[in-house]
Amino acid sequence: MPTLRQLSYLVAMAETGHIGRAAERVGVTQPTLSAQIAALEGKLGVRLAERGRAGAILTDIGHDTVERARIILAQVEALKEHASEAKTGIAGTLRLGVLPTIGPYLLPHILPTLHDRYPELRLYVREDFPGPLEAGLLEGRLDLIIVSLPVDVRGLETAPLFREEMQLALPHDHPAAKAETVLRSMLRGEEILGLESGHRYHALVRDLCDELGARLLPDYEGTSLDTLRQMTAMGAGLTFLPALYVHSEIGPKGNRQRAEVAAKSITPRPPSRVVGLAWRKQATNRDDYETLAQIIRTRMKDLNLDGIVALA
Repeated sequence: MPTLRQLSYLVAMAETGHIGRAAERVGVTQPTLSAQIAALEGKLGVRLAERGRAGAILTDIGHDTVERARIILAQVEALKEHASEAKTGIAGTLRLGVLPTIGPYLLPHILPTLHDRYPELRLYVREDFPGPLEAGLLEGRLDLIIVSLPVDVRGLETAPLFREEMQLALPHDHPAAKAETVLRSMLRGEEILGLESGHRYHALVRDLCDELGARLLPDYEGTSLDTLRQMTAMGAGLTFLPALYVHSEIGPKGNRQRAEVAAKSITPRPPSRVVGLAWRKQATNRDDYETLAQIIRTRMKDLNLDGIVALA
C-alpha cells in the first residue's frame, strides 16, 4: 500500500513542478524523493509523472491521484487532531495563513486581544498567495486562513469577518485630490496600477476597472501595496488600497496632510471586499474557530475604523 510519506512527496512534486524543489520543501534529498515517487508508481502500477531536467509533468492519472492524496492527507491530519491529548486551536498552537494584502495590517489589531484572552495561545503565521494557503489548509499544514471571500474550494468552511472599503489613492497634484469623495464617473479613462497576478486583490482591481471604465496598466504591476503607493506618489498612475492599509500606512481620515498620496472614498457604492476566516469542514475545532471569528468581528467593531464594517 502507498505510504503517507509517498503521498506527501507526490503532492509536493505536483505543487512545485520539480523534483529538486519538492525535495527541498519536504526536507529530503532529490534521489530519496525520486525513489519514493518511483516506489509509489510501482505500488499503484501506473505512471504518475513525466520527469526530466525541465521539471515534472503529471500524467492524467497523476492529476487524479494528487487530488485523492490531498484528501487522504487532510483526513489523516484531522484524525491526528482528534486523537491528540494536547489541546489545539485557540488553547494551543494555531497555524494561521494570511494574504499579504491583509495580514500585516489586520494582525496588529487582533493579536493583542487574542493573547490577552488566551495567554497560552501560540501562533504560527504564514503569509502567501491564495492558492498555496488554500492547499496548505486542505492538506493540514495550516489550521486557519484569513482571506478575501468568497473561497470556492471544496472541503472548506468560511465565516465572514468584516467588509473593507477599497479606497482610491492618487497624487496630491491630481484634480480629484482636493475632493472629499470621488465620483465613480470621474474615474472613467483613468490609468490604474495593480498588483501582479496571483494576488486575489489583482482580480478585484481588474474587475473594478472594468466596472468603472478605467484602464488597468498591464506594464506596471506592483509586488506589494507599498510599491503601489510609491508608484502612485511618483505619478505613474492611480491605485486602489484597502482601508486597513490606508489606516496603517497613510493615516486616519483628517490626518493625511503629510502622506505621500491622498486616499479618497469613491461614491456612490464604495467598492469593497469581504475578509473572512476559512477552515476545513472536518476540523475538530470548528467551535473554537467560530469563537475566534466572533472575537475578530467584535474587535473590528470596537476599533470603529474608517472604511471597515464588521459583519454578523
